[in-house]
This record gives sequence, C-alpha cells and structure tokens, in this order.
Amino acid sequence: MSLTVFLTAVVLVTSGAAAAEPGTVAASDREVQFVSDGVTAYGILHVPAHRAGKRVPAALLLPGSGPTNRDGDEPPAVTPGTLKLLADVLDQDGVATLRFDKYGTGRTGLGGLDPATLDLPTFTRQAVVAEQTLARQPEVDRDDVSIVGHSEGGLQAMLVAGHVRVKSLVLLAPQDLRLLDLLKIQLDAQVTTSDQAALTGVITDFRAGRPLDYTGMSAQLATFLQQAIFSPVDINFVRSDDAVYPPSIARPGMRVLLTCGTRDTQVPCRTTLPLAAALHTVPRPLPVDHFQHASGTPVNDQVLDPSVVTALRTFLEHR
Repeated sequence: MSLTVFLTAVVLVTSGAAAAEPGTVAASDREVQFVSDGVTAYGILHVPAHRAGKRVPAALLLPGSGPTNRDGDEPPAVTPGTLKLLADVLDQDGVATLRFDKYGTGRTGLGGLDPATLDLPTFTRQAVVAEQTLARQPEVDRDDVSIVGHSEGGLQAMLVAGHVRVKSLVLLAPQDLRLLDLLKIQLDAQVTTSDQAALTGVITDFRAGRPLDYTGMSAQLATFLQQAIFSPVDINFVRSDDAVYPPSIARPGMRVLLTCGTRDTQVPCRTTLPLAAALHTVPRPLPVDHFQHASGTPVNDQVLDPSVVTALRTFLEHR
C-alpha cells in the first residue's frame, strides 16, 4: 500500500497567431515574466480571438499543492493537464488566461530561494503579482478579471482576492479545511484504526509546538509523515498553511462558483459546506474525481469531465 496526498512585468512574444478575419485579432500565446521576492517567475498568457481594439475578460489560473506547474502537472508521474485544459475552455468563451510556474516548478524553479523558508504567504505574494501582471496586459479588461483556483489553488484564490480587485472566483475542489485536517481525512481512508489514533496525536503535538511522537504508528505512515509532511524542508510551509481555516478568509458578496467532486477522495464534498456558508453560496457537486475527471479515468488522461465545462460556462454566461 502506498500513501497518496494531493493537495515588474516583461512580456516576450513567443508564438505567432493564425490569420484573422478583417477587424479581428487572432488568438495568440506569449511568454510573460514577473518578479516577486526578487525571483523571476515565468508563465504563459493566452489571448483569445477578439475584435480589434476590444479589451477582453481574463482569468488567473492557480494550481494545486506541491510542485504543480503552470499546466497543473507534477511531471513525470502526474500529468492531467488540468490548468491547460481550463485555459482551453476559457479561450472558447473569449477569456484571456495567465498560468505560471510557481516556486519550485517549471522554468521558474526556486530562483535561489531556500525551499525550507517557503511558506504560504510567499506563494500568495507571487500569485498577487501574477494577477497584477495579468490585469496590466493591453488586451485585458481590468474590471473583468477573475481567479480560477484548483485544490490548494482555491485557497490561494481567496487569499489573493484579499489583496487585489477581482470580479469573481472559481473554486474547483478547493482546500476547504485546515491543511492537516484535510490530510487526516485523506490518510484515514488508507491506514489502520491504530494509525488513525496515532496520527491524531501527532497533529495535536505539531499544533501545540511539542516534539512529534510517532510511537504506536506503523513504520510506513511514520516514514511518510517524516519525509513528506514534517520534513525540515516542508515543515515551515505546512505550519503556515495549517494555520489558515479557509472559511475564515472567505469574502461574502463576491461572485463565486464553488464545486466539489462526488468521487473526490482528496477534498470530499462533505467538507465543503462550512466554506460555502462563509461565502454565502451553494456548492455545486459534480460527478468527478479531484482532477476533474469522470470516474475511472486514468490520472494522466488530459480531459475534463463535461460537467466541469458546463459548470464553468454557465457561470461565465452570467459574468
């Protein structure tokens, strides 16, 4: 058994566009760079086909936890292309998108940062600058910028919205509990009853600032926690993320699409209600797993379930 847990701009034109009809500008992609905390981040701006001179709505796309890159992938093992697929859907609805490689991924990498010092606010600051960069693009309507966040990206979307002016939020299976509470739900489904009790004790000790005691825990679970959650490299980020209770940062009154997957074992629908109440919205259950796939779809199949596309387009129609 294996344990799994998911959780100043310079613009460079990098690709040309196909010929457009008279009076329109063809769709195009271009590389975008921006700087946060002294590190240059790299991303891709997609501008849909549009009428010449018209500014278009736009969306910043934010990925899930861990080393997830601009496309929503953790190569080579996990490559569902979630953010790239969302960008394709948004293009068809005339929405420009910016997706970028957060610290530790893709072309951005660490940029000289010590990974042990990274915390949740560091990534939030990077995403804030990304949103400001998107809003400044000459094709973008500054008054019609949204944020689309998947998984941990949903939590980040709410945090970023506290620093910038956005029109709406799309939260796809967002992190809706404190990090370690969600981790426990994920691991409880994979371990024994005695491991569940030991895990509760470790989480309690961690939050209290006490030394972590793995007594009574299986070697497999203890090793996983020591290497992937409470390691010297990860512990700073885990502490800062676990300090945030997502419903407490919700901003009621903003237009929000909040979804959960009825087949999602990472962020199950039953955990979503407190966040929905705080946002003054109703969650939209979709028959998907955490990667927005239909049941039984292999992780690396790059396809969104039609229900996700429909939910997004219905929301955008009323933008």
